[in-house]
Amino acid sequence: MLTLRFAAPQDASALLEIYAQYIESSITFEYALPTQAEFAARIEAFGADYPYLVLEDGGRAVGYAYAHRAFERAAYGWCAELSVYLDRAYCGSGHGTLLYRTLMELLSLQGVKTVYGVVTSPNASSEALHRALGFRTIGVFRAAGYKAGAWRDVTWFEKALSPQDAAPMPVIPLPQLPPETVAAVLDGAQSMLLRQST
Repeated sequence: MLTLRFAAPQDASALLEIYAQYIESSITFEYALPTQAEFAARIEAFGADYPYLVLEDGGRAVGYAYAHRAFERAAYGWCAELSVYLDRAYCGSGHGTLLYRTLMELLSLQGVKTVYGVVTSPNASSEALHRALGFRTIGVFRAAGYKAGAWRDVTWFEKALSPQDAAPMPVIPLPQLPPETVAAVLDGAQSMLLRQST
């Protein structure tokens, strides 16, 4: 049975098993797999403010997705960057779309205005996912990185979650959202998972 929940630092080992499937590819620009301690620290740091989700099948992690601040300067505070990784056996199942949708729903509740996806090109499945969810291409960084034996382009995708207000309220850290509101989002995602699996 597929279930969705928030990640905890204790999930680092299981999520690293998924990430390891991509470390030699150009999907990620990291050259070496992080240590379990490094990965746990990332989960804790990102999850302190933004959603970090784990998809499980029968209690085994088969995918994860998270958001983090896109840029550091204060004026960028209403922007977030999204990432999703699935066990290769679960790719093409629609689960990446569900994870992205859930991230965006939670981020919208937090007050995030704009989200970004950063894709090493070519990556037809990731590019298709972003376009299907209403992202638009805003730029291509030509030969931005050298990975897996070649220079790689990086495509930036953008999606507005809500209009830019004249004077926006500060983004609410995820743990400060009403628990019942967060639970309703996860329950909705869980219902979608059940429909996908039947």
